[in-house]
Amino acid sequence: MRLPDGIADDLTFLTDFRRDLHAHPELGFEEVRTSDLVAKWLEDAGLKVHRGLGKTGVVGTLQVGNGTRTIGLRADMDALAMPEIADRPYKSREAGKMHACGHDGHTTLLLGAARYLAKTRNFSGTVHFIFQPAEEGRGGAKRMVEEGLFELFPCDAVYGLHNMPGLDPDEIAVVAGPQLASSDSWRLTFRGVGTHGAKPHLGRDPVTAAGTFLASLQSIVGRVVDPLQPAVVSACSVRAGDPKALNVIPDVVEIGGTARAYTPEVRDQLETEIGRLARGTAEMYGIAVDYEFERRIPPVVNDGDATARALKAAQTVFGERTRTAFPPSTAGDDFAFFGLETPGCYVWLGNGPAVDGALHHNTAYDFNDAAIGPGVAFWSKLVEQELAGAE
Repeated sequence: MRLPDGIADDLTFLTDFRRDLHAHPELGFEEVRTSDLVAKWLEDAGLKVHRGLGKTGVVGTLQVGNGTRTIGLRADMDALAMPEIADRPYKSREAGKMHACGHDGHTTLLLGAARYLAKTRNFSGTVHFIFQPAEEGRGGAKRMVEEGLFELFPCDAVYGLHNMPGLDPDEIAVVAGPQLASSDSWRLTFRGVGTHGAKPHLGRDPVTAAGTFLASLQSIVGRVVDPLQPAVVSACSVRAGDPKALNVIPDVVEIGGTARAYTPEVRDQLETEIGRLARGTAEMYGIAVDYEFERRIPPVVNDGDATARALKAAQTVFGERTRTAFPPSTAGDDFAFFGLETPGCYVWLGNGPAVDGALHHNTAYDFNDAAIGPGVAFWSKLVEQELAGAE
């Protein structure tokens, strides 16, 4: 892939910038250093910069010519609360924090595109470069929207990008329809009557009830949800009793987990069926249950028109290495909240092979710097083609 000179000339700076971010990871709503650096370089490039949406969010605006179309490009900035195990020169310097999903790379790609477009100015219209905090489960996109992102910066379309291990850095996938699942949490508490472990008949055992519930949980996806509709229900936390008191049946058992779906109908169904199973199990064992289903992130579903525009740019940059078929992920991304406000498209940029199995959220994961040039070229071409003239 031949990169435009302005992008190729910037690769050393962008690589150093990305590795500096990697060495200084910050969790959601704590991206003070990261947002300071982003704002500085955007201002140095001549963009108008707005700060403070979502606490640490940054929006850089570049307007060129008299084109009336406006688009938004989004990158997430936050790291994960996990240790970095792999040894590399730019390894995390923050204990228990790591850029294990490539948001350091996403931030770098968007900054690189802003720098390039500010120099070339080969478009007519307005582009908002949205640097979002707190994607990793802390609600950064939702908060930015609630604080007026699209009132302050109206967009005719908004685009997101995520790296994908397994695709080569010169590959990209652009597909219409569902890309990521809804990401919801559920919690329940079985409330029985504790008693001596040797005299279970004198109490109401919530542990046995929990075992029945857990063993039955997968029947929701396997026997209730339409088998042609993808869905995931997982129990991820169980708390009961004290391992130092193995002769005590506890009063309560707490269970929590996640539910994933691609459609509102299946999302509703999962909420209903988990509750139904919990209440039925409690009734069977003569105990009580408290149930809560927390809707956190809706599914990411690519708009047809926005996808066609992104695909055109991708094919210009990546040619035959552009994939138009790629399986959706059961992970979630709060880019979904942007897509609820304006037509959106979310694309997958290759990150090379998953070295030693280091996929997203792995302690040895790293963003592939070979993807910086292609990623910046895609963002830049998308803007140039989307805003090719007055509309």
